[in-house]
Amino acid sequence: MSQYQEIHAQFTRQLLHPRYWLTWLGVGILYLLVLLPYPVIYQLGKGIGLLAMKLVRKRQETARQNLRLCFPDMPIAQRDRLLRDNFISTGLAIFETGMAWFWSDKRLKKHSSIIGDEWITQVQQSGKGVLLIGIHFLTLELGARILGMNHPGVGVYRPNDSPVMDYIQLKGRLKSNKYMLDRHNTKGMIRALKQGELLWYAPDHDYGRHSSVFVPLFAVEKAATTIGTRILVKLGQPEIIPFTPKREKNGHYTVYVAEPLKDYPVEDDILAATFMNQAIEKEILQAPEQYMWLHRRFKTRPQKSDKPLYTDEVQSD
Repeated sequence: MSQYQEIHAQFTRQLLHPRYWLTWLGVGILYLLVLLPYPVIYQLGKGIGLLAMKLVRKRQETARQNLRLCFPDMPIAQRDRLLRDNFISTGLAIFETGMAWFWSDKRLKKHSSIIGDEWITQVQQSGKGVLLIGIHFLTLELGARILGMNHPGVGVYRPNDSPVMDYIQLKGRLKSNKYMLDRHNTKGMIRALKQGELLWYAPDHDYGRHSSVFVPLFAVEKAATTIGTRILVKLGQPEIIPFTPKREKNGHYTVYVAEPLKDYPVEDDILAATFMNQAIEKEILQAPEQYMWLHRRFKTRPQKSDKPLYTDEVQSD
């Protein structure tokens, strides 16, 4: 399939090949587990997250280094608590993904709410597209499903290496999206925005040196930041709306939709990337323990000769 086409979930007999049976078994187990009462799901996710913190040392050090780089003035004890809470959220994310893919609308509505989605309605009623900035919170999959029940949009995704997981992922995400686009399909994204669609977009990861500029993110002065946002805004002419999917302390999930961003500097890569990173910071600070700190966000340095910010063994404070 060409990356420039709209993508829909298609089941084929190839997915039943014996080589995929273990994958199907794993998906089936996840499906059964998310049928359990939510308090049980929460305890399972918490347990898996804390276990992973002990077993997956490299990921723990990546997250610890990210927190150290972004919040150097934060007391060490506070960063340690944030790290622990982040791994709990990581364990919960497994089940929250299953909830997003397999829960019925009726059950999901009992556990969720949306605040501020009138901003999306107002923009779409004007005929303009919406560039929905949904950064990589561990709750993103579930938040997208919750918001998509009221505002189905166009999703942007990277195909999964496993054909079975790609099918399950697509089928789950299409519960809240009209169709999906490959993340390299810039033309398709611009077309969707011009047609007044809501387009999901995540500009917060390190996507490499190509098509990036280096601007501040928290205390990191030079973070590789995509210029893709500026291209989409310049050519698609949408309104930019950030949203934050947050797991509340009572197990309720709230999607907070922000007011459209104003005065985006669309004519300058550096200013536009700096502007977007400032918006991303505000989103992260709403629930920092639920953000994906396990990603090597600062792996690309301004110069190839620069000292890496990540090593196999990060030095202690």
